Amino acid sequence: MKITAQEEYGLRILIRIASCRDEEGLSIRQLSEAEGLSSHYVAKLTRILRMGGFIRSTRGYKGGYVPAKPAREISINSALKLLGGSLFDVKFCDFHSGALKLCTNSVDCSARSLWQIIQITMDQLLDKITLHDLINPEKESTKIFDQILDQHYKAMGIARKVPV
Repeated sequence: MKITAQEEYGLRILIRIASCRDEEGLSIRQLSEAEGLSSHYVAKLTRILRMGGFIRSTRGYKGGYVPAKPAREISINSALKLLGGSLFDVKFCDFHSGALKLCTNSVDCSARSLWQIIQITMDQLLDKITLHDLINPEKESTKIFDQILDQHYKAMGIARKVPV
């Protein structure tokens, strides 16, 4: 599984906008310089985020982009789905049937079960993480994510194995 450039850069732009304390927000030029991206690409990403209801633009000479709602109300799952879609959805099999009209495994497919459980697990975790959790320094965010993982494993009734 790969994270697309659009998901990575879109999320970074969203984090940067949410971290900004200037009520005028950040302009495309400022975002472009801060993230090392072309203005054209930043404009594309901010348009997606604006159309998705995550950010809004401020008017005027010093206008820019600000969050459309509090960072605590923006789930990372919803932002990533806006930027790149789900890893697996019900139409997945329609697009991966090979040269045939229907997949040869459309009735009995263990691979489909794998993709479904991965998507469910990702959704459960990413729904618990908000934009607010990501506007902290990395050390603080890591602590927050560790707590979320501990709660997730505890809810599933299994011990979490922490990498050494």
